[in-house]
Amino acid sequence: MNDFSYNYVLTAAVISWCAAQIIKTILNFIQTKKFHAERLFGAGGMPSSHSALVCSATIAMCRECGVDSPEFAIMFIVAMIVMYDAMGVRRSAGLHAREINRINRLFAVKGIKANDESEKPANEKKKKELKEYLGHTPFEVLGGALLGILISMLVPMNLTIM
Repeated sequence: MNDFSYNYVLTAAVISWCAAQIIKTILNFIQTKKFHAERLFGAGGMPSSHSALVCSATIAMCRECGVDSPEFAIMFIVAMIVMYDAMGVRRSAGLHAREINRINRLFAVKGIKANDESEKPANEKKKKELKEYLGHTPFEVLGGALLGILISMLVPMNLTIM
């Protein structure tokens, strides 16, 4: 038997990200009864693929190098920053985008033009809406974190090929 060398940390992290994106797409399909291909790659939603990726890499690094290693410490810090950002800044940006989109729709109904628009009537313009799914609720981040931890524990550290 030969040992097949591969990057366990990277493999676990990528599998976790892919699993989260697939689960997110399925849950969105169940909820909306429509397939949205954007959900396969887009941010936001349940579970957080960013959290799954960084938590998976953190646990994999712990298993690979030990809890007292500098590599684990760095991954832990990165994971905390990513998950905090997902629940804070990115979530706030998504909530702001939702309100801006709502205001723009209201303006369009009322026929009000924004200052930077040309002289075309508001009802003749198709405005592009801002992306609202940017961040995550704490529950979505927790779901991604648990998924990433589970997958990093299931992915084998070493592969043996016969």
